[in-house]
Amino acid sequence: MEIINGFLDAVYGIFQGSGLMTLNYQNYIMIAVSVFLLYLAIKKQYEPLLLLPIAFGMMLVNLYPAIMEPPSVQLLTAEQCQAMSIDTAGHAQRIMSDGTVLYENPVYGGLLYYLYQGVKLGIYPPLIFLGIGCMTDFGPLISNPKSLILGAAAQIGIFVTFTGAIFLGFSESQSGAIAIIGGADGPTAIFVTTKLAPELLGSIAIAAYSYMALVPIIQPPIMKLLTTKKERAVVMEQLRPVSKLEKIMFPVIVVILISIFLPDAAPLVGMLMLGNLFKESGVVDRIAKAAQNELMNIITIFLGVTVGATAKGSTFLTFDTIKIIVLGLIAFSMGTAFGVLFGKIMYKLTGGNVNPLIGSAGVSAVPMAARVSQRVGQQENPGNFLLMHAMGPNVAGVIGSAVAAGVLLNVIPH
Repeated sequence: MEIINGFLDAVYGIFQGSGLMTLNYQNYIMIAVSVFLLYLAIKKQYEPLLLLPIAFGMMLVNLYPAIMEPPSVQLLTAEQCQAMSIDTAGHAQRIMSDGTVLYENPVYGGLLYYLYQGVKLGIYPPLIFLGIGCMTDFGPLISNPKSLILGAAAQIGIFVTFTGAIFLGFSESQSGAIAIIGGADGPTAIFVTTKLAPELLGSIAIAAYSYMALVPIIQPPIMKLLTTKKERAVVMEQLRPVSKLEKIMFPVIVVILISIFLPDAAPLVGMLMLGNLFKESGVVDRIAKAAQNELMNIITIFLGVTVGATAKGSTFLTFDTIKIIVLGLIAFSMGTAFGVLFGKIMYKLTGGNVNPLIGSAGVSAVPMAARVSQRVGQQENPGNFLLMHAMGPNVAGVIGSAVAAGVLLNVIPH
């Protein structure tokens, strides 16, 4: 019995000293949310490369909040330093009002705090764009420049939502960060939010990536509501071949124009075009492969886990978060709707040669939005192949969301 009692006392002591005793109901709610997001990532395969690390980071920070704590300084007496075997010779001293001498003992921050600095300093999103550029084919956009209009139209939802967020009581900076969710571009949303409203990063990043993951669910009803069966069944002509020279000149011309007229967008667009130039030049295959594989994978892990770790229960579970999620959904839905509506205009102007469904791909979620356009089109006409046509607005949306980010950063003080 003494052995059993000793064992139970030891177990109780471990439990008392565990982090479970310091967690509150908000932490447990966020843990449940993270488990649900893990289910969506693993079982439903909704953007698993991003949703899985985000969900796990969310779970980790709510189980062990210290993993995101910044570094601090611990003040110790000489006796405490001696008990902890700390050599006081190299430590700064503080003399208190009562004459007591205390020694400064630095306490390191949590692991994810240091990894998060890449998000806070705006390093990870441009590096993600570098990898995206290496994987992106701008050929459909170059072949059909008119699709740039559809990519631009899908960004209108960003600016409409910006106005709506201000009416709901958010500041200009916060409204700009919330509105960028409508671009359905996670790295761009993070890049803008860290500059305009870093306190909202967790809510905005999770909303942005969640809506990106839910593209196959959110977009089809909007697309079908705004188009007729006849419009959805339109078969588009094959795109013209694009020369290698055109593909090499495109990133160079784009980065020059953006840097001159919208310099705030240069970090994102510049890295996107650099990655694309790696791919299209054909002379740096080793660098291109590293950027789209090893570098992209590493940054995705760091970005996802640390963004998820910003969603602490105490800061995430607020009424403002609910408003952000609703506004983000509105922005994303409006981006899809405006893209389809401009597609309908092009359908009329071209005498029925443009399928309006490709306009929905202008929201930037590459390549999922283009695949959704393809799938909805094939439901009406099994012989319809819209994927390459939809990729034009889709890659235009990537540029468009970065340009919209540059506009917001340019006009909003930060």
